[in-house]
Amino acid sequence: MKKTFTARVFPEGNWFVAQCLEIDIVSQGQTEIEALNNLQEALELHFEPPCATIIPKLEKLAISINAA
Repeated sequence: MKKTFTARVFPEGNWFVAQCLEIDIVSQGQTEIEALNNLQEALELHFEPPCATIIPKLEKLAISINAA
């Protein structure tokens, strides 16, 4: 499925910043094209489903607290 997003690109120092207006994702590059390509990659990674390779274990810890 393809979805279209709006990006704005602006200079910041020696870099160009590309910001997605619909989703709070920003990237940068040395050129406008590089910044937009990096933003596209960041958006693709954002929507990629997570794939945990190790299932984390949950543990409970009991500690003593000295209340004054």
